[in-house]
Amino acid sequence: MDDQRTAETRTAVVTGAGSGIGRAVALELLRAGWRVALAGRRTETLEETAALAPDTGSLAVRTDVSDPRDVARLFAAVTDRFGRLDLLFNNAGTFGPGGVPVEELAYDAWRHVVDTNLNGAFLCAQAAFRQMKEQDPIGGRIINNGSISAQTPRPHSIAYTATKHALTGLTKSLSLDGRPYRIACGQIDIGNAATDMTARMQSGILQANGELAAEPVMDVADVARTVRHMAELPLEANVQFATVLATNMPFVGRG
Repeated sequence: MDDQRTAETRTAVVTGAGSGIGRAVALELLRAGWRVALAGRRTETLEETAALAPDTGSLAVRTDVSDPRDVARLFAAVTDRFGRLDLLFNNAGTFGPGGVPVEELAYDAWRHVVDTNLNGAFLCAQAAFRQMKEQDPIGGRIINNGSISAQTPRPHSIAYTATKHALTGLTKSLSLDGRPYRIACGQIDIGNAATDMTARMQSGILQANGELAAEPVMDVADVARTVRHMAELPLEANVQFATVLATNMPFVGRG
């Protein structure tokens, strides 16, 4: 970074760090020498992530990102342990009930997706923004996990797609509002990284033409390396939007 901070003194918060993309990104940063606060709803999965990179600077904090009190405790723990915050990877999210037509989607299911994917991202970004604005050296970076669905929906995914489109607006607003405080914000839109959440894509998933088709996936480590590249840019440079996807997935031309 441009203030000459070394990797060993950079601190990140990764939400949804107990599995999938969040775990892969947390491990990539830890192995590169970052200090990482692992946030997620289940303490045992966070501890499993930490155990995959032993003797590194990790801190596991059980956090429901949709709960303002949990988010406040998370960022207070980061301040107490590390003293500053250089990166928030806003990754926690849920697809919700898969394959449910819009007319059958329960309001509680809609609300759960909105609370996790959008409200949770806002709460974490707000807390990070406050800390980055006041710390010395000032500034930091926020990276939002937007998903391919921030650009193009899948069938029967109205809650997930709506929240991911909203994250694009959150990213742009944070980028604008962060300029006076050296707070950079970017977004990574990910398509078909191989995780538990995408396992069904390899066996067959509904396409826009009504057919079921298996889709190719990519190694989640490739996503993690991309996030690390975005994270380690000097604050004078920013990847505003990045799209990383399995080369042959039906995205270009979807529908």
